[in-house]
Amino acid sequence: MSAGRSCEVVIGVLALQGDVREHLAALRAAGAEPVTVRRPAELADVDGLVVPGGESTTMATLADRFGLLGPLREAVRAGLPVYGSCAGMIMLADRVLDAPADQRTVGGLDVVVRRNAFGRQVDSFETEVEVEGVPGGPVHAVFIRAPWVEEVGPGVEVLGRVVGGPADGKIVAVRQGRLVATSFHPELTGDSRVHAMFVEVVRATRARDLSSDGAGVGAGSEGRVS
Repeated sequence: MSAGRSCEVVIGVLALQGDVREHLAALRAAGAEPVTVRRPAELADVDGLVVPGGESTTMATLADRFGLLGPLREAVRAGLPVYGSCAGMIMLADRVLDAPADQRTVGGLDVVVRRNAFGRQVDSFETEVEVEGVPGGPVHAVFIRAPWVEEVGPGVEVLGRVVGGPADGKIVAVRQGRLVATSFHPELTGDSRVHAMFVEVVRATRARDLSSDGAGVGAGSEGRVS
């Protein structure tokens, strides 16, 4: 990103599969300039990225087909802020349980995620989750064939857990530096507070990077997750 560009942050939504339109609307409501990302050149021109829900193996296959899988991995290593919801959490995870043998991820998030942990489509449910860093009370969380986090590394902050029911205590929201992930779909509720939290992560990252080297974070930057 050019230092002379508008101070508004540009956040891409990986537009290969999933709730792309809903994430674009939530980012807009949270004060960001949302764009779709399907090509490496588009990835290189954003301050942050959302990886939406969908089907993680299909998403990885499409990302590879569009020449994006490698650039996505490089962007995360370089410090691009990324938020992953549901399948996006799986895409960011370093390790995935109950996954197909050919499961590929972007990685970067030091967690162990269990795929389809809450059950099949018919087991989808909604509940209230307190998410640290999101003011205004609990977030209404929609879980659809969702993963949960089994283990977190030492640098990962747990932001939210399920309270009550058979999944009581399961981790469903995490943050590691510039990477944020939730098991649930905040884009489906009309509540943009989780996206607003991520927008602030992106703004802080861009301000810090601009002050240090005069350039924003993109896929080609030399920053790192901090």
